[in-house]
Amino acid sequence: MLSRVADSLYWMSRNIERAENNARVLGVQLIQMLEASSEETLARHDWETVLEICGSVEHFNRLYPKMSTNHLIDYLAFSENNPNSILSCIKYARENARTTRDSIPNDLFEVWNNLYLEMTEMKISEGSLRDIQHFLNRVKITALTSHGIVDSMMTRGVPYRFFNIAKWLERGEKTARILNILNDRSTADKQKADGTNYYYWRSALQLVNGYEEYLKKYPPRMNERDVLSFLISDFSFPRSIQYCIDHIRESIISLEGGRVSHYSWRMYAALDLIIDEFDERKIRSLEEGGVSAFLDDFQNKCNDIGRIFSETYYLVEPSKTS
Repeated sequence: MLSRVADSLYWMSRNIERAENNARVLGVQLIQMLEASSEETLARHDWETVLEICGSVEHFNRLYPKMSTNHLIDYLAFSENNPNSILSCIKYARENARTTRDSIPNDLFEVWNNLYLEMTEMKISEGSLRDIQHFLNRVKITALTSHGIVDSMMTRGVPYRFFNIAKWLERGEKTARILNILNDRSTADKQKADGTNYYYWRSALQLVNGYEEYLKKYPPRMNERDVLSFLISDFSFPRSIQYCIDHIRESIISLEGGRVSHYSWRMYAALDLIIDEFDERKIRSLEEGGVSAFLDDFQNKCNDIGRIFSETYYLVEPSKTS
């Protein structure tokens, strides 16, 4: 497969996953904002958290005069100046799908092309949270539909492997980022009234769509170490980092025919290094001050895997494109 095709497949998949993830994060925030409308300070804190997860506080401040709900929604959902906005992700996914139509099912291009065309005609009333939620649900449904198309229609060849590796990389990195940011918020707010830490760990589960599955396994507790263990090392939850890394490794083994070559050994080494961290007993035994350092290192290792994969298969990072 040509490197440019592999590159387009990879970034199409990452942007599909990123659009879905960011739509979910923004949707959760809008619901929580309504539930905590009387807690103005906490609501502002929440928006800063969402900006750190889906974009950049510094970048937002350069583009907008103040932090208002309308400005935040515009930046996270519709801004063409934000490369991680939902609109930007949809445009990138659609364009990469267009250039790889010979390698993917036509239905995969069609669902993203239809969403893009629908967005260009969409009229959202300023301040209408119902319209925003409808748009976010439309994005999530399109992303889920596209995963169904890939799983049910693509042959299990190289394009399929690249698509799925990119999906698991993006998903694992996002879970690590959410955990890292919310743990920092939780640590900073330890001195606040009872319930604050519960709020942050519940939010972490909601942001990765894992709240219901967590309660099935750990009813009815909301314990910090239980949440960390569930989202880092659970073998069966499809948004845990363990699950994502395992599937990345399986896909690379299939891609390489089970061999370790001179160009792929760094990829295997990086995966083995992070897999060594997936020890539930280690997570539960961390001292309170050691959780932040562990998550910082953990997120860096997740990011390293994406970088090494791009270097191994000669993919181009978006920041390096012209």
